Amino acid sequence: MRKIATLAVEARDRAGKGSARAARRAGRVPAVIYGNKEAAEVVSVEAKYLDRELASGKFLSTVFDLTIDGRTERVLPRDVQFHPVTDRALHVDFMRIAKDGMITVEVPVVCVDQIASPGIKKGGVLNIVRHVVELKAPADAVPEQLTVSLAGLDIGDSVHISAVALPEGVIPTIAHRNFTVVTIAPPTGGPEVPAAAAEAAPAKKGKK
Repeated sequence: MRKIATLAVEARDRAGKGSARAARRAGRVPAVIYGNKEAAEVVSVEAKYLDRELASGKFLSTVFDLTIDGRTERVLPRDVQFHPVTDRALHVDFMRIAKDGMITVEVPVVCVDQIASPGIKKGGVLNIVRHVVELKAPADAVPEQLTVSLAGLDIGDSVHISAVALPEGVIPTIAHRNFTVVTIAPPTGGPEVPAAAAEAAPAKKGKK
């Protein structure tokens, strides 16, 4: 399970462009915390710490405990605005979640046991149909990844979501069908041996 990450933020005295610009000049990124039937709260986070979390590639699917003036708010990042030229973070939206609440997140798919796949040994191509799967999970039990074993898979075989182990209490948001996650496709290209054999076959049949 993914651990609950912590991130320190500071309260801002007011909302608005002036307050946001002041935060950025101080090396911080303005943000807002909303939801859970409470009033929205404007805060800021130190840019270097936010950049570190963004670099993980899992920021929008990570549950954070934000520390603010000695108290804690459990949140899920919902949006990050970036500068169109520098690609630096300009603003973050955090949504409050109940500590025992369910959240919807996208979790990456990771394939293992390639060397144990007969299909890949024959030159088959791993086709990841879904690089991420959207799940509903308890806020404190979001999986790091969905692990798909390719052991025993031959060319033409596929793995559906029903064959992927999910932690207790975690379910796909697509519940009405058993969708495909990965397949082993036939090799592409290669020598045209089958075509040559097909041309030779009639000649052999015509011999007496």
